[in-house]
Amino acid sequence: MIINDLAEKISAKGGRLYLVGGAVRDLLMNKAPHDYDYCITGLEIKEFQEIVPEARIRGKTFPVFDFDGCEFALARQEVKTGVGHKAFEMISNNEISIEDDLRRRDITINSIAMNVLTGEIIDPYNGRQDLENKIIRATSEAFVEDPLRTYRVARFAAELGFDVSNDTIELMKVTRNELDSLSAERIYVEFEKAMKTDSPATFFNVLKNAKLLEIHFKEVYDLIDVDQPEKYHPEGDAYNHTMIVIDKIAQKTNEPHIIFAGLVHDFGKALTPKEMLPRHIGHEERGVELVRNICNRLKLPTKYMKAGIIACKEHMKAGIFYEMRIAKKVDFIERLSKSALGLEGIEILANADNTKNTEIRFAEIGKEMLEKVNAKEYPKETDYNIIKEKLRRDRIDWLKERV
Repeated sequence: MIINDLAEKISAKGGRLYLVGGAVRDLLMNKAPHDYDYCITGLEIKEFQEIVPEARIRGKTFPVFDFDGCEFALARQEVKTGVGHKAFEMISNNEISIEDDLRRRDITINSIAMNVLTGEIIDPYNGRQDLENKIIRATSEAFVEDPLRTYRVARFAAELGFDVSNDTIELMKVTRNELDSLSAERIYVEFEKAMKTDSPATFFNVLKNAKLLEIHFKEVYDLIDVDQPEKYHPEGDAYNHTMIVIDKIAQKTNEPHIIFAGLVHDFGKALTPKEMLPRHIGHEERGVELVRNICNRLKLPTKYMKAGIIACKEHMKAGIFYEMRIAKKVDFIERLSKSALGLEGIEILANADNTKNTEIRFAEIGKEMLEKVNAKEYPKETDYNIIKEKLRRDRIDWLKERV
């Protein structure tokens, strides 16, 4: 069924069909929408089911219909009934207007609707103006009723490259006491989306500005004001350095576990004894337990933890690859090629972490060495330890000729 035909049938029963949310925002920004969500006013649930009996219904607290790859819901209002992201009573009837429905949404740029039949834009909260000014602003003070919106704002800021209005930052602060009620899974969804943006640092900076960074990202927060040697880190403290690193990595890859590796690579600096500052000898190993802590607390995928631990242990070695002896280079290549980061991932991190005007390159030649110098040509009956030693010598000789 063509969406306009559906809108005509809804109109014939006295209702209206609106495109809402991110799809309208994306269209106004000349982007192709990823999802199409629709809102229906003027009808009851049974009336919509009569029009589209094949629509699949889901949702325990409020029915949402899936049909033809799109999502349909009747206009609704929300009444907060308790603490947390899910503690709401949904109210829906044929008297609720599209303006009422838009008011319950999180930010103004997501509180815009388009009449499917007429193309009219309904924008009661000035979302188009905020789009033009590249501002993220809470739709209403009801924002504070759902703590997940705090992380959504930080993620949208990173995703769109928008600023967050001061009044919205203040509303985010109000959600502080309910942030702990959020499930790790919901936090992870917003966190991973932020990791895939062009500026994941924006996500953390927004939370920092709202004085909420330490709630779920304490290990990142603890890097603030941690001194570093100015000679190597003119950018300032370990937090600023980390933010620069993850944004540099994001320019090279959108693989979230590699960006996460950049986020955690210097976690150990927060545990450096004060008498040692601004040097951070041994921070590589000190960071490993902190990586485990954040991964376990946020229930991050195993790949994140493996990549983060490798980043902590190996980023300093990757940075001095050219200074290693040939044998150490071979060992490094063999070890990292089998890791969760791989040679490409650790190379991206090494260059993002590097404050010199030089490029560090070992992934391409490392992969070539592993491919061309292998044990396939060795007699199969040869003792394993002999093969292992011969392979290492051959790789050292091969690399020596090329480095």
